[in-house]
Amino acid sequence: MRKLLVPAGVNLLLGVPGIVPYFLVWYVLANGPLAALGWTTQDPNENDGMLLWLVIVVPVVGIHGLVWGLVNRRLARRTPVPKAVYWTVCAVASLAPFLAIGLF
Repeated sequence: MRKLLVPAGVNLLLGVPGIVPYFLVWYVLANGPLAALGWTTQDPNENDGMLLWLVIVVPVVGIHGLVWGLVNRRLARRTPVPKAVYWTVCAVASLAPFLAIGLF
């Protein structure tokens, strides 16, 4: 679908700085609730508590989410494809850099 090339490219570019908020969310989840459930092991050096991480994570994720949402909302209006297809492609393109760095 040639109509999705520009939104996919823009979201791929947004995914590069998005590596930081995605990592922060993963880190908080891995050392907090997932470790409490026994699904992951908590980092033994993490003894400062989770409040410090939340003070860092919330603004970073909020700013990234705001920029990502505003850009995609504008692009979604101009791209003549079904909305479900558009948002799926954009979400996958945004996560691609994080998954590429995380897997290799």
